[in-house]
Amino acid sequence: MIAQLRGVLIEKDPEAVVLDVNGVGYAVTITAWAYRALPSVGAEARLHIYTHAVQDGPLQLYGFTEPQERRIFETLLAVQGVGPRVAIAILSGLPSGELVRAIVGGDVARLTQIRGVGRKIAERLTVELRDKIGIVVSGPSGGGAPAPGAPPPGRMGEVYGALLALGYKPNEFEPVLPTLDPAVAVPDLIKQALAALRRK
Repeated sequence: MIAQLRGVLIEKDPEAVVLDVNGVGYAVTITAWAYRALPSVGAEARLHIYTHAVQDGPLQLYGFTEPQERRIFETLLAVQGVGPRVAIAILSGLPSGELVRAIVGGDVARLTQIRGVGRKIAERLTVELRDKIGIVVSGPSGGGAPAPGAPPPGRMGEVYGALLALGYKPNEFEPVLPTLDPAVAVPDLIKQALAALRRK
């Protein structure tokens, strides 16, 4: 499986690029955000790759400039009815922070504004990913006491990751975390944190 490619960008358009790696040109489908982040043609670029195998067909490569974007893409694929093309459309349709906010908040109307996402898929995204998206954006948390500036373990770590993805800085939300009710579900914890941050 190809997990990463680094080479010279020889073709670039909003949906795909060709990366020359030691004389081999790899065609890679990308998100709108990756397109904006990549350098101009002729420059060196690096992409985190998701390799999709198709029966009786060639490998399909999907590229991301950030590991977190690839993790979100892989998580989207776990939802019934979401294939690689739809997952790319979802990631291209909303910045990561807005996407996380829409899923956690159950904002089906916002999700259906993305091209290729109908109400049924939007509802599945909110139901199936609401409790997972915090882990995805922050990465798995280990046990023990967190290091300074590191996400706390457990549910608060999921809240920490979700707030980071929404664009908040740790120094803004860390004082809020101890005031939350740890007995409630992660989506409700995130809502409590957002409400507290709005009052600040």
